[in-house]
Amino acid sequence: MKTQRFESMRLIASAHILTFLVFFLACQSDPSEISEDIKKAQFANIDENLVIRPYIENPRYWQYQGEPVLLLGATNNDNLFQSADMKEQLDVLASIGGNYIRNTMSSRDEGDIWPFHKQADGLYDLEKWNDQYWKQFEELLKLTAERNIIVQIEVWDRFDFSQDFWQTNPFNPKNNINYSVSSGGMADEYPHHPGGDLQTFFHSLEGMPRYKPELDRIRAYQEKFVKKMLSYSLNYGHVLYCINNETNTPVEWGKYWINFIKNEAGRGLIYATDMFDRFLESQSCESCQEALLSPDEYAFVDASQLNWNVGQEHWDNLRWVMGQREKMSLRPVNSVKVYGKAASPGSNGGVQRFSRDVMGGFAAVRFHRPNTGNGLNESAIAAIKAVRKIETVSHFWSMEPKQELLRERESNEAYLTAKEGETYVLLFPGGGSVQLDLSSHPKTFYGRWISIATGEWGGEFELQGGQSQQISTSDSKGWFAVISDRDSFE
Repeated sequence: MKTQRFESMRLIASAHILTFLVFFLACQSDPSEISEDIKKAQFANIDENLVIRPYIENPRYWQYQGEPVLLLGATNNDNLFQSADMKEQLDVLASIGGNYIRNTMSSRDEGDIWPFHKQADGLYDLEKWNDQYWKQFEELLKLTAERNIIVQIEVWDRFDFSQDFWQTNPFNPKNNINYSVSSGGMADEYPHHPGGDLQTFFHSLEGMPRYKPELDRIRAYQEKFVKKMLSYSLNYGHVLYCINNETNTPVEWGKYWINFIKNEAGRGLIYATDMFDRFLESQSCESCQEALLSPDEYAFVDASQLNWNVGQEHWDNLRWVMGQREKMSLRPVNSVKVYGKAASPGSNGGVQRFSRDVMGGFAAVRFHRPNTGNGLNESAIAAIKAVRKIETVSHFWSMEPKQELLRERESNEAYLTAKEGETYVLLFPGGGSVQLDLSSHPKTFYGRWISIATGEWGGEFELQGGQSQQISTSDSKGWFAVISDRDSFE
């Protein structure tokens, strides 16, 4: 017994010494310059049982700190670390039950700063960092960790590298001292929409269609940037990685960076994916289908672009995506961008898409920034609060879509997810009246309405099982109906 106790004390002391050494060395150095061995010791010190990862009991959803979570979010910026009101937005989000943000490493908005050092002559030196950029990034990671908000990082945003935004980008040969148009393999103008995939920045890998040997120099700076980013983000367990924003580039580009991140981490449980532009046409998108059918390469799926679909087509597309996911090892499907213009008076298209995404099985859903999304406006806040009220009765990872139980339903009128015989959640994007088949369960059910427009509870009702029952909304403003045993509401 004494020997065992001594050995336990020795192991504990060793762990404390390792932690102290890691902390001491981190404080003495730029995080990106810590040796690889120290990095791996530092990252390995994160408890893998507490990091963001697929839910062990239902890997269609996420778990964090050992508990399953439905990720819901809304912010007014995609690169929140560049925003003066970063803390205020995070506080509002946390106060309504939000726990998910998108963070592009982008710098194209007015007032944003770039990651590289800018000289007095206005040119950038890609060998030196802009410390303020990285300080702001680290502050975002710290604040979100304190609030249990998951961060989905996007490494490259194609819009930063084309049209007017390319004119101020440090990677543009005319804006830095490190290479020229000829020696860097990139032009100083890319005037077309980035969807055409003409920018050679995204072809810096040998074998890609627009590759040229000069791009090896660019890839070295790309790797330097990603290593610097990881030197901060890998110290936290609440980070997911998405390589691109709505890319049309061949899949080899994203796969390279997914593997690069995994190799740099030196530990398991790093979850990375890519976001393909044509998810709005999933069934004809080869890249999308490769992501869905390649779980070993894409640890989760981001199908945000299907949110360009509307109404019944939106639901049908998202359910097709979920069906493809079911063919392989189960993984979460995220929607980090829910479109729907907040500027349109009376429009609730974004709220409808958000609600259908949640009902249809997305593991993470976030309102996109204005003006192509609601951002963190009153409608988004109410919708998040409404979904969290559902979770006081039942959790989405214990239910599944059951459209076959609805009768007399019109297109886009109502949607159902349920744990049959126990709990039923109905979504009416607008108004409606449908029959719910309860014929196999002859008992009394209790129901309550939740207003999607306000996020508040509405009226109560009872239903007698053993038959189909008519369920009708009181208006067309958008409603959830939650039906279960009375005790489930207490």
